[in-house]
Amino acid sequence: MKLFFLCFLLSFGLVASFTATSDDQLLYLGFTAGTNLTVDDAATVKANGLLELTNGSLGCKGHAFYPIPFHFRKSHNETVQSFSVSFVFAIRSSYPIMSRQGLAFIITPSMNFSDALANQYLGFMNSKNNGNFSNHIFAIELDTVLNIEFQDINTNHVGIDINGLHSIKSYPAGYYEDSNGSFQNMTLASGDAMQVWVDYNGEAKKINVTMAPLQMEKPTRPLISADYDLSIVLKEPSYIGFSSSGGEVDSRHYVLGWSFGMNKPAPQINIAKLPRLPHPKHQSKLLKIILPIASATFISVVGSMVILHVRRKSRYSELKEDWEVEFGPHRLSYKDLFHATEGFKNKHLLGAGGFGKVYKGILPSTKLEVAVKRVSHESRQGLKEFVAEVVSIGRIRHRNLVQLLGYCRRKGELLLVYDYMPNGSLDKYLYCDEQTLTLNWAQRFRIIKDIASGLFYLHERWEKVVIHRDIKASNVLLDSEMNGRLGDFGLARLYDHGTNLQTTHVVGTIGYLAPELVCTGKATPLTDVFAFGMFLLEVACGKRPVNSNPQGNQPLLVDWVLEHWNKGSLIEVVDTRLQSDYNVDEACLVLKLGLLCAHPFANVRPNMQSIIRYLDGDSQLPELTDTDMSFSLLSIMQGEGFDPYALSYLSSKMSIGTISDISGGR
Repeated sequence: MKLFFLCFLLSFGLVASFTATSDDQLLYLGFTAGTNLTVDDAATVKANGLLELTNGSLGCKGHAFYPIPFHFRKSHNETVQSFSVSFVFAIRSSYPIMSRQGLAFIITPSMNFSDALANQYLGFMNSKNNGNFSNHIFAIELDTVLNIEFQDINTNHVGIDINGLHSIKSYPAGYYEDSNGSFQNMTLASGDAMQVWVDYNGEAKKINVTMAPLQMEKPTRPLISADYDLSIVLKEPSYIGFSSSGGEVDSRHYVLGWSFGMNKPAPQINIAKLPRLPHPKHQSKLLKIILPIASATFISVVGSMVILHVRRKSRYSELKEDWEVEFGPHRLSYKDLFHATEGFKNKHLLGAGGFGKVYKGILPSTKLEVAVKRVSHESRQGLKEFVAEVVSIGRIRHRNLVQLLGYCRRKGELLLVYDYMPNGSLDKYLYCDEQTLTLNWAQRFRIIKDIASGLFYLHERWEKVVIHRDIKASNVLLDSEMNGRLGDFGLARLYDHGTNLQTTHVVGTIGYLAPELVCTGKATPLTDVFAFGMFLLEVACGKRPVNSNPQGNQPLLVDWVLEHWNKGSLIEVVDTRLQSDYNVDEACLVLKLGLLCAHPFANVRPNMQSIIRYLDGDSQLPELTDTDMSFSLLSIMQGEGFDPYALSYLSSKMSIGTISDISGGR
């Protein structure tokens, strides 16, 4: 009778589920309003039967669960039984190469994820509970972001997660051919529907994860196989469902069908009965353009096109050369950027300086908020080499780095397009009016750790060594949750790991330049560490590295802090705006670490990995002795021919370099 009822529902294309005491299973062939499903946040069931976990909005998250928990044990004292899951999903993004976040199938003791972060952790974790044994969560992640803190293998992988997002085992998305055993790559954010199978053998304590294109039968060889006893993870009972989160790029996560079986294979999903994915946006726009043209006469169309072409050629003209073909989607059209900023109107101006101007924009095709920087061509640096580095840096993915989305060339200028950071740059909070709300100490300390994490990734964890060369408060941007992100890669240089790092020009900003960089012109990770040390002092003291007043008593911040350290009054340099409301131990750590990083001798400075360990409390900061810190940066720089008053003046006016047209904050 139960089997007849299940078939009856399926014959009408409705969602069906069947539950029994000892042999549980469920099957969804699409979803309908009012179906036996619990959704929250951005998740919703669409009219055509799709389960949409995220809607493309900034920082959204969504969850969908079968509302009745399953008993994974026959009794509380027994081990977790065998189970099998199958589901069909799709990830669609306006910019597939920059899709943010993915989705996960999860088994969890609770459906409440209100404390999960919206723009990372796949919508079911946060920075405090990630990895806790008390979570009792098993998940299969389909991830499109490389998160260095989780030791992700790439930007397109499948992973088995236990109580957190540090996968116990992961592999690039794809499948093995049954015919010859060869591995075939799959792109999670391709927009195509694909199927995943998750099988747990309760006797062998083995987890198998398999995936394949929608039209293909389940491959014999699983993508991932791991030995793990879920009896030490899952609580009794537990819910099954999906979780996802979105970032700054318009990404949508869909589930088309889903089945589950306890102690038996999950019911087969009939793909012919699954709902259809929506057509990509560009197809509908294309129809809107073609149909009016088809209704007009040939002469009027040709005449209009010729006139339009002549007018737009001058208005939207760009510089394009054959060598730029290889950069593909990283080349953005000037027309899109022009309309995004409404013709670069002043009302959209975010900042200006010697580097040029930065405008806020909204790309018309995707509604993505961006920051567009207009800078002059740097002819002395080969333009082809420069653009190649811009595109390479655009492939970097890290939550503490501002994403460089692409570029455009037009006449005598270069346009760089970044993620838009709604809370602006850090310096406006450090140097705001007394009446304006400033950052509290907890926010400052978190931002410091954020930037340290981003720099560690650039120096040691990405495929190349990236020297930023312009670390300062104005180049630290704050996202919607006040997380720190290092931006402005206009001066960055890339090197292969293990190569000799050489530059031909001194670039950067006065006050953040390491002495050896000024003398030799050689930029290394340790010159970035010097600038980071000045940044630490800047954030803790609320003062610029070089006093803009030539009559001031402390022309260099580092010398002023060092003087107080020598007197035993280090705490007196902490920003007075904090009104003594701060963690004294953390403040002293930041100040001492800033002095160590800003040491004029490079071999004394720590690397970024050590800095992170100091900030996290995993390593003890070495005791600073009079011998270690017996220096005056001002005297050393004066010895190299720098006048302190000239330094003060220049620091408030410009950056130095080639001269560095593209130096400065947004």
